[in-house]
Order: sequence, then structure tokens, then C-alpha cells
Amino acid sequence: MNVLPAGHGGKIVNLMVEDDRAVELKRLSRDFESITLTAAAVYDLELLMNGAFSPLTGFMGQDDYESVLSRMHLQNGWLWPLPVCLPVGADRVQSLSPGQTVALRDPEGFMLAVLHIQDIWPGDREREVQMVFGTGDIRHPGVRRLMASGAGFYVGGKVEGIQVPVHAAFKSLRHTPLEMRQRFKKLGWRRIVGYQPQSLLHRAEFEMTLRVMAHAKACLLLQPAVTTIARGSVDNHTRIHCYIAAGKNYPANMMQMNLLPFAMRMAGPREALLQAIIQKNYGCTHMIVAPRHASPKPDDDEGLFYEEAAAAEMAISFCQELGIEIVACEPMQYVVEDDVYLPVSEVPAGVQTRQVDNDAFHDKLRNGRKIPEWVTFPEVVDIIHQAYPPRHQQGFTLFFTGLSGAGKSTIARILSARLLEMRSRPVTLLDGDIVRRNLSSELGFSKEHRDLNVKRIGFVASEITKNRGIAICAPIAPYGVTRKYVRRLIEQYGGFIEIYVGTPLDICESRDRKGLYAKARAGLIREFTGISDPYEAPESPEVYIDTTDMTPDEAVQEVLLYLERSGYMR
Repeated sequence: MNVLPAGHGGKIVNLMVEDDRAVELKRLSRDFESITLTAAAVYDLELLMNGAFSPLTGFMGQDDYESVLSRMHLQNGWLWPLPVCLPVGADRVQSLSPGQTVALRDPEGFMLAVLHIQDIWPGDREREVQMVFGTGDIRHPGVRRLMASGAGFYVGGKVEGIQVPVHAAFKSLRHTPLEMRQRFKKLGWRRIVGYQPQSLLHRAEFEMTLRVMAHAKACLLLQPAVTTIARGSVDNHTRIHCYIAAGKNYPANMMQMNLLPFAMRMAGPREALLQAIIQKNYGCTHMIVAPRHASPKPDDDEGLFYEEAAAAEMAISFCQELGIEIVACEPMQYVVEDDVYLPVSEVPAGVQTRQVDNDAFHDKLRNGRKIPEWVTFPEVVDIIHQAYPPRHQQGFTLFFTGLSGAGKSTIARILSARLLEMRSRPVTLLDGDIVRRNLSSELGFSKEHRDLNVKRIGFVASEITKNRGIAICAPIAPYGVTRKYVRRLIEQYGGFIEIYVGTPLDICESRDRKGLYAKARAGLIREFTGISDPYEAPESPEVYIDTTDMTPDEAVQEVLLYLERSGYMR
């Protein structure tokens, strides 16, 4: 007898329309207004259409939104912990109204669905982040993303799905809840434990899932999200290949993998509840909640946003409403003598143990250090090394920052010539003035435009780094948060070396042949870095240079010595 749980709300809500209706909607859509979805909204829409977000029938209206924020339930009483809303900007909302039907399009313009608008309301971002994430701290990636979205309104209403988003890669690993349930039925699986890993599946996580499978007498549905906002992760394609390789170590016919198009919020306890609902809709009877489940780590490493067991405690407290069993897991430690992983509570006193967290693993990866077999499987290491070669083969970015006149551009030009002479990798110089002329000519010098200019430089540098070249960037880049953004972007693909040219302000002013500092002091130039706008000095740059008594050649030598010591050059 099949004992898989019913869909949340009583059934799986499939919002995909029949072919005849799809043809009619496409014809009618010529007269519809269109909303272009963000990447996160495309993922939400796909889970709405395929039934993973059952019992939702579309993007939430204001009543459900308020009910979810305040009491974690929909208006009809069903448990639901996080808003699933469609954000739109103030400029776009003027042409929308309740009762209207609009086409929902992906960023490339393909129509995926139609939305029958029932509600439009202004969002209260400050309140929402406090209710959803329990904090307004922009170090939290979910808070940062929501506050920076620029979308001041939400649009809610019923959805009719026309076509699912196109997934060019790993098509055989993408299934709807109904397809997955059919597969379980064919395999004869009646007890399934779901697990959504937040990072790679290393030995510790593998052993944890095996213990849960044995305890629950269940097979495993490994359901990684295809996107993540967790810090320090490898790229998606490499990550999925690592899951496939690690998955071959499970007993035969006891593990299935499904790629979940889920935009992670990193909302800790509330997100654990939403993941449990999704696992239930996919047919799981159990769900693993790991330590610090869906919990981000601040960029400055000053503690955690949620307690280690907070997600498990909340999920267990709603276990009856969820309708599936929650399995709370402890951190796993490697016992050296016995070559086994054990939960911390089962580790005998006095034995030697080892543990490598995700940050330490990625530090080894970035620094080209050997990854021991007790950390992860050899085949996983091979895949990672194909994507992330040793440092002397990696691409990297040299990111100069400092006041105008500090010497950044001069050092960058000489360094570019020296690296080209060495011919170890392709070299691209992204000097501030060059970028302004060719990439950001339409931008002004407001804080927002300066930030955008630096982010554009960072994007180009990340592409160069990804393709194993050398990018040399020399903007002023006065704001620490923007430099951290660029660092996170680039370190996904290779090295990021921040070079702070900390030449004092008075020296920079004395070199000012254009008279910009004098104009700024006279009030003729507004928001000028170092005079009327602050420069936030890096706290721990990889290289520090003061050109007061140092020649450009000597400064270049400092950078080259760092690259040599750090393994980037041979």
C-alpha cells in the first residue's frame, strides 16, 4: 500500500494549463501587459506551477502576505512560513490594476504564465525582514537581497502556467512532485527521507544521511537547490557533478536525486518549515534538518544569525501540521583512530577528532592545498580540481583601491606590462578612467553611480578570472561593502587580491595636476572622495602600499612578491 503523504493542503496543485488553453492564452497575450521576472521570481513561479508550493494557486495577495508574516499561516489556516510574492517597481506598477491579466516573462522575454491580478500593495521592507529573518542586518544575504531589490510593491493573484522555464543542463535530474511520486511508486518506496544540502555533500554529510536512512528505515531523496546564496560555494555545474559523484557511494537503488529550482532565502527556522512543505509535496515521509539549517554566516564572521538547533526546534514544533517526521541531526566529527564519523554526542571522551567546515574546505580549495580523503570522496576532489586548478593555473584579480592620486593607475599599468612580459596568462587592465570611457560613460559620480561602476568592473573581472586570465582593476572603490561584493563575486572563480594604495591625503593633493581636490574643497565638486565623501580604508588587504617614499617599480615588486609567495606565479 502506498503511504506517501498527501500534498500540503490535501492535494498537489498543478497550475499548468491544457494545450488548448495555452494556445488561447498565447493569442490573448498580444494585448496583455508584461512583467519581466527576476531570476528568484522565475524559480518561485516554477515551484508554483509544478505543485511544489501546494496549496498556493499563485503569488500571494496582501491578506495571505500579512497572515504569513504575523502567524506563519495562510488565511485558510494552512501552515506557510514565508511570503511567496511577486515584486514590481514603482515605475511599473502604474500600468497595473486589480482585475487585469498580465503575461509573466523570464529575463529573455519568454512567456511562462499569466497572472490574474487580485491585489497590489506597497511592501514594508523593514518590517518584512524583521518578521522573516529576525534581523534587519544587511550582513544577512537574504536581508541584503530584499532591501536592495528596488521593488517597492507586490502584485498577487492566480497563475495559469503555460510553459516551464527552459533548463538546458541536467534535464534528467529535474522532476515535478507528481513525477517524483510516480517514480517512488514504481520503485516500491514507501518511506522517503528528504534532504536539501546547503553545501557540497562531503563525507560528514554522507554519513549523516546514511544514519538517518537506517534509523528511519527509509530511502533518500537528495534535493539540492540549483541556486544558493550561501557564501563560498563552487559554481552550480561543478556542485551538481559533485553530488552525482558522491551519490554513487549510496547503496544501490536507495537514493534518488532531484534538482530543485528553489531560490534560497537563508531564513533559518522559517525556511526549514518551507523546505519541509516542499519535501512533503514531493512525497517524503521524513526530512533531515541539519545543524544551522538554511543559516548564513556573516561576512565578518562575528557569530551566527540563528542558533545551531533553531531550525530543527521550530520544524519539530510544527511536526503535526507538517504531516511528516522531522529528523534533527547533530554535527558530525571524524574519529581518527577508527576512521569513522560520529555525531558529537557519541564521540568517546579523549579520542582524536577532526572537523572541516564549509569555509575551511573552500579555503583549502582557493589556496590549492590538498583535500584529505577523510573530508570528501576522491572522485569529488577530482571534479573540483578540474574546475578549480592549482593556484598557479587559476585566474585571479588584482584589485587596487585608494584615493585619487595615490598611484593606483601608474602601478597598475607597470604591473600589467610586467605580467604580459611573463606570459603566464592573458592580462586585462581595467583602469578607472578606461572603464569610465568604455563601460560606464553614462554614469555620473553620485554614490549610487560609483557603486554601479565598481560592480561593473567586478563583473568583467569575474569573467576574466573565470576564464583563467588576470584582471587588474584600479578604481577608487571607496566603500567597503561594495568591495566585499566584488570579492564574493570573483572568489567563486579564482583569486582576489586587494591592494590598498594607502598614500596619505596630503600627498595625493600635492600630486593633483587636474585641480580636482582644490575644486572639491571650494565646493565646486560634490561628493568627492576624501573631501566631501568618505573613503573607507580596507581593514585587511592582501597587499598594502604607501607611495609617499616608494617608487612605482618598488610597489610593483611588492605585488609580484605577494603573488610568488601565495602560489599564483611560478
